[in-house]
Amino acid sequence: MKTILRNVLAVIVGILVGSVVNMLIIQISSSIIPPPAGVDVTTEEGLKAGIHLFEPKHFIMPFLAHAIGTLVGALLTVLIAANNKMRLALTIGMVFFIGGAMMVNSVPGPIWFAVADLVFAYIPMGLLAAKIATKKEV
Repeated sequence: MKTILRNVLAVIVGILVGSVVNMLIIQISSSIIPPPAGVDVTTEEGLKAGIHLFEPKHFIMPFLAHAIGTLVGALLTVLIAANNKMRLALTIGMVFFIGGAMMVNSVPGPIWFAVADLVFAYIPMGLLAAKIATKKEV
């Protein structure tokens, strides 16, 4: 029972911390790469209205937020978990993947970004976190 509780706690902590990392990167992103003039990136409606003005450079920070948030969340999960570390890291990757798929569905952007984001930012980061934390071939 103690093992199960530890693993559940690991997943909850991973999701919460990974989400915070994701949001922090998103919040600072406009100071690193300013959005197109007149686009309100603070609301979903603003993003939808101005997404057609975005250049490829404007998608760098969202991708990094998704990838780094997932990596940090999965890494923390693996470090806390009692066992089933790979499975739990992939669970974090899937949770963030579902969030990413929901975002792609709600804020239509270029298809190349949706594909790159969904293919490279979630499951691979979960796998990488497990590999880093366990320091063995995964």
